[in-house]
Amino acid sequence: MFLPILLLVVGIAVLILGAEALVRGASSAAKKWGISTIVIGLTVVSFGTSAPELFVNLISAYKGSTDLAIANVVGSNLANILLILGIGAVIIPLKVKEGTTFREIPFAFLAILLVVILGNDMFLDGAYSTVNVLSRSDGIAFVAFFIIFLFYTYGLTKIQGEHEHIDTYSWTTSVVMFLAGLLALAFGGKLIVDNAIILAHLAGMSEALIGLTIVALGTSLPELATTIVAVRKGHTDLAIGNAVGSNIFNVFWILGLTAVIKPLEFDTQANIDTFYTVFATFLLFLFMFVGDKHKLSRLQGILFIVLYIAYIGYAVVR
Repeated sequence: MFLPILLLVVGIAVLILGAEALVRGASSAAKKWGISTIVIGLTVVSFGTSAPELFVNLISAYKGSTDLAIANVVGSNLANILLILGIGAVIIPLKVKEGTTFREIPFAFLAILLVVILGNDMFLDGAYSTVNVLSRSDGIAFVAFFIIFLFYTYGLTKIQGEHEHIDTYSWTTSVVMFLAGLLALAFGGKLIVDNAIILAHLAGMSEALIGLTIVALGTSLPELATTIVAVRKGHTDLAIGNAVGSNIFNVFWILGLTAVIKPLEFDTQANIDTFYTVFATFLLFLFMFVGDKHKLSRLQGILFIVLYIAYIGYAVVR
């Protein structure tokens, strides 16, 4: 039991370091090519911070562990809202831009709601469907939504201007960092998936539970680190934007791409976890109009953390 846990932790560490190296190397190369900071931020940086979830999902789907793939996305989204934003708000109340309140948060709500709708074929289609599955066509629809979101974000960023600072290195260093990051992501992702499956079998737990808890928390560490750094520097709007944007990426890009590569069977038990994420996202939107508008207070942050602990307790008991 100890060795799989150790290898799982090592896999998470390698995954995070790989994502960091990939982002730095690719961003440096893109900057040297003369690509604008805006485009780099929207593509390389955004994709890089979501790379841990992506690699875990792709490897899970390849190995046939669809429960782990879906649970990783749902669990990461739940951790981003309840745990990461909860911790951020406890450190300092998080101010939220009106654009985030009225556009990004509803878009994240739509994303997780579509997982519920498209995953419950048997319930919604009745006799016309014999299995619950996120099909390739569902995945294509998710990716299409993601492309729309990218165009929207690009247009918004062009209006607001460039703010991202990109460190540059020599061409050799940039290429080596990029390739090393790519290899680390593949190796770390494989370590995580293999040992998560072993742990689930040894402990008599489902792969979904491992995915919702340990794997989801591990792959959400980059978002947690980004949020804490942003809060400490006073960029509280960036903290919420990072978490909400990550949730949109997780569903429309990662889950969408995974389903395109290999359709994902949707266990009806996953509805509880997905509905809880829908509830958490709606609660975040609701809190924008309670007390100080467009702000997540310390009390609300504490409530988020309590709700997350309660959910983890329920998931373990279940």
